[in-house]
Amino acid sequence: MELSVVVTVVESGAVLERCLDALAQQVDAPVLEVLVPWDPTVPDVPARVAGRAGVRAVALPDAGPATHEGERHALYDRRRAAGLAQASGAVVALLEDRSVPRPDWARSVMRAHGRADAGAVGGAVEPAVQGMLGWAVYFCDYGRYQLPFAAGPRAWVSDVNVSYARPALEATRSHWEDRYHETVVHWALREQGRPLVLDPTVVVGHGRGSLGFAAGLSERFHWGRVFGYTRARTGSLTARALHTLAAPVLPLVLWARLLGQRLQRNGRSLGPFLAATPAILLFLTAWCLGEATGTATGRSA
Repeated sequence: MELSVVVTVVESGAVLERCLDALAQQVDAPVLEVLVPWDPTVPDVPARVAGRAGVRAVALPDAGPATHEGERHALYDRRRAAGLAQASGAVVALLEDRSVPRPDWARSVMRAHGRADAGAVGGAVEPAVQGMLGWAVYFCDYGRYQLPFAAGPRAWVSDVNVSYARPALEATRSHWEDRYHETVVHWALREQGRPLVLDPTVVVGHGRGSLGFAAGLSERFHWGRVFGYTRARTGSLTARALHTLAAPVLPLVLWARLLGQRLQRNGRSLGPFLAATPAILLFLTAWCLGEATGTATGRSA
């Protein structure tokens, strides 16, 4: 049974090569098809892919330059969609180039699909970060996926480490064929009665390059706005109004939830979490402002 892996390019360069090297070093892996969607904004991708067995660059020639975080987010979504459309495997996984799969990752993906009747199987996202801002971003985005946790159904799994059985992917094609957005696809799967499952044996490390504070705030705002817009498309006016009005208190609620995740993990990474709390609160505030803007206006940019 073949496993297709779509690697979403976010940083490219040596980061992409690190991810591809990790995929090449998988132990007892199924047959792998690795797809790397690219466009003129990341022109180095074909050269970095060339000569790698089982790895193919997938071109998006009409992509224009991204001038702000909202456009960059949309570009990543288009890359994911292009990769999914080309994938031929019985199971199709999504990684980011910042993801570094453990040597048993591919084998664990296939075993997880054999154990669970799931729409999507998500895995653990372990920290490979540096500095306070790196930790702050990690906790905001991936803290809920840090080990240890028990396997089972979840409301959320992350698109930096997720896989789909072919029937689930085809059943949601209309939701991702232009742009893949994890929230839309995963909501559709759950509405179809296909659960999302989190499995602790499917593990990637995740780290990003240096991030400036202002860039981090901008990223949080724009990504929050995309989420708010996505929810506004299906929510009632009353629900949109309530979500918008709740924005001032949400940062503290979300921070308390993140703290609870640390305590549930026997205090793992509690020290870095507390040290990064000022940045975490500011990032959460930027996210909530963006979410409220997207929810209230019904616009992603």
